[in-house]
Formats: sequence, C-alpha cells, structure tokens
Amino acid sequence: MSRLPKGKKGTFCFFLKKKQNVPFLSQCGWSYVEVLVATVLLALALAPALEAMQTALLGAAIHEEHAIHQQRMSARMEQLLTQPFSDLDAAAAAAGSEAVPTSYSDSAGTKGRRLVFLSRYDGDNEDGDDKPFTGTDAGLLWIKVEVENTVISLETLFNE
Repeated sequence: MSRLPKGKKGTFCFFLKKKQNVPFLSQCGWSYVEVLVATVLLALALAPALEAMQTALLGAAIHEEHAIHQQRMSARMEQLLTQPFSDLDAAAAAAGSEAVPTSYSDSAGTKGRRLVFLSRYDGDNEDGDDKPFTGTDAGLLWIKVEVENTVISLETLFNE
C-alpha cells in the first residue's frame, strides 16, 4: 500500500515535501553523497596541508638556529672590540695568517664553535697589489668571527 497519491510517481521525500512543505527536505537523498564528497575532499586536501605545516616547522627550527648563531657571533665580536689593540695585534701576529683561527676562538669540539680570525690589514693599498693582507698598515686590524662549518660570519676593521 503506497502513501503517495494516485497518479503520482516518486519517492517518499517527494511526498513529504508536497504534503508538509518542509524546507530542509529540499535536498532529500543527497546528504550521504555530500558526506562522501566532503570526506574525499578533506582527505585530498589534508596531505598537502600537513606537508606545508612540516615545512613551516622545519623553517622555524632553522631560523632559530641561525638567530642563536648570529647572537653568539655578535657577542664575541663585542668582546673582541673591548680588548686592547695591543692584545689583538699580538694574537694576529701569533696566528701568522688571516686563514688561521686565533686563541680567541672557542675550543675544538664545541657545538656551534665560533672561530676568530685576526690579521693586520692593508687599508690604503699603497703597495698597489689590491690584496688586503699584504703591505699592511700599522694600527689597522681585520677581525672576522664565523661559526664553524657554516657560511655565517661577521667582519670588521679595528684601528688603534
């Protein structure tokens, strides 16, 4: 026995819409399909979203490490600039070359080791060879602080 009026073919939803005029039944029968489509869309969008979050977290960790290195290098540079010129000049002479770390460097094996390079500097290029570490000027030092095994460094000139 059908509840639909005679001559009307359709679903039970059609009958309810006609008889009760219920607005929420305007999409009767589609809710399950909509849930399935929404689930598929979420599954497809979730993987790239999680991948983007992983990249962002990795970038934050790298930035934090870089900021710590930068602060430690700046602190070491400030410490060096408070030293008497004669002490720095003696350390530069003891190193013998601009490529040799001085005694102001952190000890070997230290994590994030700061290397300090000191050398006399050719500021006026009077010898004409365009090399900053030959024909050096009295009273002018080149100071470089870098973190070992990175490209992060600070350089400055220091005069007497």
